[in-house]
Amino acid sequence: MNKKADTNDLQAFLAVARERSFTRAAAQIGVSQSALSHTINAMEKRLGVRLLERTTRSVSPTEAGLRLLTTVGPRMDEIEQALEALTAFRDTPAGTIRISAGEHSLRTVLWPFVDQFATRYPDIMVEVDVENGLIDIVEHGYDAGVRLGEQVAKDMIATRIAPDWHMAVVGAPRYFEGRQRPNTPDDLTAHNCVNMRLVTYGGFYAWEFEKSGRRLNVRVDGQLAFNGSTHVLAAVIAGHGLGCVPEEMVVEHLRAGRLVQVLADWMPTFAGYHLYYPSRQHSPAFQLFVDEIRYRG
Repeated sequence: MNKKADTNDLQAFLAVARERSFTRAAAQIGVSQSALSHTINAMEKRLGVRLLERTTRSVSPTEAGLRLLTTVGPRMDEIEQALEALTAFRDTPAGTIRISAGEHSLRTVLWPFVDQFATRYPDIMVEVDVENGLIDIVEHGYDAGVRLGEQVAKDMIATRIAPDWHMAVVGAPRYFEGRQRPNTPDDLTAHNCVNMRLVTYGGFYAWEFEKSGRRLNVRVDGQLAFNGSTHVLAAVIAGHGLGCVPEEMVVEHLRAGRLVQVLADWMPTFAGYHLYYPSRQHSPAFQLFVDEIRYRG
C-alpha cells in the first residue's frame, strides 16, 4: 500500500487541524467542504491512522494528528515563506497577506489604507477577516492582527497605525425627553443602555471612565445588545437608549443634532490601533505593507 501523503494532502490536513473546522479550512484553501473531507479521509486511509476526531460540533487532532501538526506544520510554513521570499527577485512585490481586524479598525484605519495599497500593488492579495474578539493570530494562520495598543501581547512586534482616540456616550434627543441626563457614570444605572457583547470574553463590554486619576468600569443594563458598534449606534439614533461607541462615529451626528453626548469629561484616552505580528521572517510583500501603513503623525 502507498502510504505517502503529498504536499496538497498535508496542506489540507494542516488547514483543518489549525482551524478546527472543515468549513473554515475549506474556505481558506479554496475548495468545497466535501472535497476537503474526501481528501482527509483518503489520507487517513493511506496512512492507516486516524488524524482527526470529528463530532457534530467540533474537529480536533488525535494524538497522531497533533504530532503531525507540530512536526510537519512548522516545516511547511518554512517552505511557504521560502517560496514567498522569491518574490524579492520580481520587478514588483507579490504574495498574500492575511490580517485579523475588528470592525471599527477595519472601517476607520485599515480599509482606507488597503484601498490605496491594493491599487498601487495589484500583485499583492490582501485578505482581511473581521474578528471583534481577541484571537491567536499564529494559531489561525494570520500574518498580522490589528488591535488597540494595550491589547497587543508582549511577545508580538507592534507598529502603530493610528493616533490615540476616545469613546463617547451618546443618546438621541427624544430619548432624553422626560429623563435627566447622567452627570456621573453611577447615574447610568437609571438609564436604558444599549450593550455590546465582546466575543472574546462572552460578556458585555463594561463602559470605561476616568476622571482625576479615578478609573471606573461600569456594567450597564438595557433592552438591546449587539456584537458590533455599528448596530449599537443605529439603535441609539433610533432612540432606544444610551450607547458607548468610538467618538469618530458620532461627530457628524452630534453636529447635525441627531445625538447628544454626555459624560464627555469622564472619557479616557485609548492607545491607537497597532498592527501586530510575530517576530519571524516575513515576505517582502508583508514588509512593504508594514512600512507603508506605519503611522507618522
